[in-house]
Amino acid sequence: MKILLTGCAGFIGMHVCERLLAAGNEVVGIDNLNDYYDVMLKQARLARLLPHPKFRMLKLDVADRAGMLALFESEMPQRVVHLAAQAGVRYSLTNPHAYVDSNLVGFVNVLEGCRHGEVEHLVYGSSSSVYGGNSRMPFSEHDNVDHPVSIYAATKKANELMAHSYSHLFSLPCTGLRFFTVYGPWGRPDMSLFLFTKAILENQPIDVFNNGRMQRDFTYIDDIAEGVVRVLACAPSANPEFDRQQPDPAGSWAPYRICNIGNHQPIELMHFIETLERALGKTARKNFLPMQPGDVPATFADTETLHALTGTAPGTSVETGVQRFVAWYRDYFKV
Repeated sequence: MKILLTGCAGFIGMHVCERLLAAGNEVVGIDNLNDYYDVMLKQARLARLLPHPKFRMLKLDVADRAGMLALFESEMPQRVVHLAAQAGVRYSLTNPHAYVDSNLVGFVNVLEGCRHGEVEHLVYGSSSSVYGGNSRMPFSEHDNVDHPVSIYAATKKANELMAHSYSHLFSLPCTGLRFFTVYGPWGRPDMSLFLFTKAILENQPIDVFNNGRMQRDFTYIDDIAEGVVRVLACAPSANPEFDRQQPDPAGSWAPYRICNIGNHQPIELMHFIETLERALGKTARKNFLPMQPGDVPATFADTETLHALTGTAPGTSVETGVQRFVAWYRDYFKV
């Protein structure tokens, strides 16, 4: 089928594109190739996709209302995977307008395109950050998430609410995927594994927040991409038995669904660093720092919904994933 994928030059976007293409789909990818991080890395990801005969890439910003309208009218995709977004929790503290433009304005443009194009299923990237101040573990889609602790998280929560409105008003099937700390080959340079690897190999100290006591549900990129593709094939339907007296945030009387994609195995940051040190064969110089604004002490995904929906759930160990990342990093940067 014909699938529109936004953010095709991104970390998750490239991997999802590869899987969709391998399955025989036609993929139209868009990306604005902004300079939030190294554009050359984005171009290198695209270089893996462009030779495929069923892939086409258009340079377009999802916040471009006219451009997005023309895109949907000309391409008429059957399904949409929306992964374009301004990422990063800490960056949202200093540049909130970038998140409004991309994550809010851009998402409305995607929703409008899906609505008028009668798209069969919209799958969009949300984030584990929406759990914010929640402390009950593991994080469940059935829990209330009304206390975000960063602007980034607030925009992702807003996306879920906006999607529900369109599901209700226009019967647009929407699935929001809450990703948990994605890592692996071709990852983003602003994320911890990339930053740590670069610093250790350059004999520079690494910043270890919350004195290393943070826990994250690190999820390997292949598991994330597999989950996205499997969920895309399972459009939600309206639940006629939805209880409005005790509403479940994960579902609705409309064709709407929320789903975690995480490894269901939180790892302490210090263990993650030690795993990286073994993979690199070098010990890191550590600069221990307190918790940073916008961060949360731990994340832990309940993956029962994902397993029930797709028959599978992420399971790649941190040891395996980190080793694969290091092998890619050394090959890509020739170090």
